[in-house]
Amino acid sequence: MPEVPTDAVLAPHPTLPRYYADDGGKAGFVRRIFDAGAADYDRVERMMALGSGSWYRRQALQRAGLAAGMRVLDVATGTGLVAREEVGLVGDPGLVLGVDPSAGMLAEAVRSLSVRVVMGRAEQLPVADGAFDFLSMGYALRHISDLAKAFGEFRRVVRPGGTVCILEITRPRSRVGGVLLRQYMRRVVPALARLTGRRTESPVLWEYFWDTIAACVPPERVTAGLEDAGLKEVRIEKHLGIFSRYTARRAG
Repeated sequence: MPEVPTDAVLAPHPTLPRYYADDGGKAGFVRRIFDAGAADYDRVERMMALGSGSWYRRQALQRAGLAAGMRVLDVATGTGLVAREEVGLVGDPGLVLGVDPSAGMLAEAVRSLSVRVVMGRAEQLPVADGAFDFLSMGYALRHISDLAKAFGEFRRVVRPGGTVCILEITRPRSRVGGVLLRQYMRRVVPALARLTGRRTESPVLWEYFWDTIAACVPPERVTAGLEDAGLKEVRIEKHLGIFSRYTARRAG
């Protein structure tokens, strides 16, 4: 497999000056805002998804091929929302490892789950080569700094024949759909965070969430990045024009 050039940076979206001054400041900002909003995250997420998030995550993982006995790495695990469904599917919390750069999010994860967690970034995963059967990342693609490095790491840490599964929210192609989603994500969800949250930073986290969705590279660029990293059988499945599930495999 040809190596991805180390200088071929693939940012998930342009710099967002409202939140950080330049690309070098993104990782620090993301860590701080997720640390600050961690205590409110699950509560706001349940309201945002109208209680359907758990069902969708479980179904998406099953369709991607996650099954009992598989060793799983959940990248950007956050509070463990994806990892929780993975434990139920693989049948043993010891088979699931969560990685995240935010100490606040990891603290929330271990509070409610018995999975192992470790601090780390998608671009430099602190795990051995070929150690996992299945790698997941839920709604965090927009928060990393370099998709090219991350996808190269994804390929490195799954075994030959292993699966990569990325869940993401994608801006609708239709103008009306885009306007409706923007109003909901940029106005309604932050308002819910203000009303129900315990931390003043929580609304900013959800405003940032939408702004990254609006600015994110198109799905075709994501699939091309996965292929450039040497992953095979790259596919995208969309639901309701908003929810995207990317899957790929490391060649055996």
